[in-house]
Amino acid sequence: MKAWLLNNPALINTRPLKLADVPMPTPGSDELLLRVHACAICRTDLHVVEGELPVRRSPLIPGHQIVGRVAAMGSQVDGFKMGDRVGVAWLNRTCGKCEYCRANRENLCDEALFTGWSVDGGYAEYAVAPASFAYHIPENFEDFQAAPLLCAGIIGYRCLRLTGLNESDWEGARLGLYGFGAAGHISIQLARSRGAEVYVCTRDRERHQALAHELGATWVGGAFEAPPVKLDTAIIFAPAGELVPNALKTMRKGGTVVLGGIHMSPIPTFDYSLIYGERMIRSVANNTRADGQEFLREAARIPVRTHTQTFPFDQANEALIALKSDAIRGAGVLLMP
Repeated sequence: MKAWLLNNPALINTRPLKLADVPMPTPGSDELLLRVHACAICRTDLHVVEGELPVRRSPLIPGHQIVGRVAAMGSQVDGFKMGDRVGVAWLNRTCGKCEYCRANRENLCDEALFTGWSVDGGYAEYAVAPASFAYHIPENFEDFQAAPLLCAGIIGYRCLRLTGLNESDWEGARLGLYGFGAAGHISIQLARSRGAEVYVCTRDRERHQALAHELGATWVGGAFEAPPVKLDTAIIFAPAGELVPNALKTMRKGGTVVLGGIHMSPIPTFDYSLIYGERMIRSVANNTRADGQEFLREAARIPVRTHTQTFPFDQANEALIALKSDAIRGAGVLLMP
C-alpha cells in the first residue's frame, strides 16, 4: 500500500514525510483493517512530525483522525461487520488493568498507545486498530466531515467537560476560546447549542476570526485582546503558553482555564493574584472512549457541521505546512485516492 512515512522528525517546511510503498498491515485477533477514505490533520501531527513530541516509533505513519470502511477483521472482533464505516481516534489502546483504567480514567493509562504516534496511523491507504477503540460513524456525516470529529471534536468535548460547568450551568455561561482552528470551530457549536455565549480570541482575521463570526460568537478579537466581559471559563487550544496569564485575567472568581493541547510553549511567570479567588488551570490529557461515544451522539443531534479544506493524498506535507501557517479555515483533511 501507499503510505506517508516519517523517518526523522524535522521542520515541516523541509517536507520530512516521504511517500513509500509499504506492506499492508494484517489485523490482529481483536483488530479491524480499514480501507482509509479520509484522515484529518491535526496540530498534534505537526508536533510529532517536527519532533516537539518524543519519538515513539520509527519509521512512523502519522495521522489519528481516520475514517474508513472495514476491509478485514480478526477472529475475536465483535460489534462490527465487513463494510462498516468506522472512525479511529488518538487513543489507540490501553492496558485495562492499571488504577487509571479501573477508575474509568483510561486516558491517563501509563501503558496507552496512541494512533499516529506510538502505532502507525492514517496517512495511508489502509490502517489497523483495535475494534474496542473504534467508533461507528453517524450516517449524517460525510467521510471528510466526520474525520475532524475524531480528535478536534472529541478533545473539544472533553475540554468543555473539564470546565466544571454542569448541564444546568451552560445556559448564559460565558466561555472564552483562545485559538480557533479545528477544535475551536467545533467547540463553539457544542457550547452555543447548550446555551453559552462564546468569546473568541484568535490572531487570524481573514479566516479564523471570520469563521468565528459566522458560527455565532458573541465577540471576536485578537489573541491578546480582552473580551468586554469577565468569563466563567476559557479553553486555550493554541499551543502558546503566553496566553495563559492573559486568559486568567479574563476569569471571574472560581473560573477555570482549560489547556487543550498535548504540547505548549513555556508558560511565563505570573502574579499569584491571577489565580487567587479560586481560579484554576487544568490540562486535558487525551480522551476516553466514553468521551468519543458521547460526543458523536451530541454532534449528530445538533448537528455539528465541520468546515473543512481537503487535500489530495499526495499533498500531506503541503497540508501540514498550511496548518502551521494558519492557512486553513476550520479543519484540514487528507482524502485517499
